[in-house]
Amino acid sequence: MVTARKEIRVRYAETDMMGITYHANYFVWFETARIHLLNTIGISYRNLEKTGYMLPVIECHAHFHHPVTFDDLVIVQATLDSSLAASFRIDYVVTCGEQKISTGYTVHAFVDESGAVTRPPKSFLNAVGANAQAKP
Repeated sequence: MVTARKEIRVRYAETDMMGITYHANYFVWFETARIHLLNTIGISYRNLEKTGYMLPVIECHAHFHHPVTFDDLVIVQATLDSSLAASFRIDYVVTCGEQKISTGYTVHAFVDESGAVTRPPKSFLNAVGANAQAKP
């Protein structure tokens, strides 16, 4: 399992007229943490695309436990299970201080330039394997 944490400060533009973070922004935060996780293990999403691989989101879910507002500092933790196949899931936990704000996940598939499902490249498997930690 590979985990990375990304700090994000809630921007005013991310709040709704009630003053709380609009729900769709959580998926943007998930993406931010996902790209950070890949970069942390030495995988550049841009380079994946240049070599003919894409990782579309094929499923997503979020559960909201507690609201956050403008200028709150949240931590988005992204966790990737190291057992990979043509598709894989990343789990997310968003916290603000000690408060759990949101949990969710995204499921991705490796596809080639034509959109056909394909196996992950060896470089991806090696990077995940080299950075995997035992499950708690």
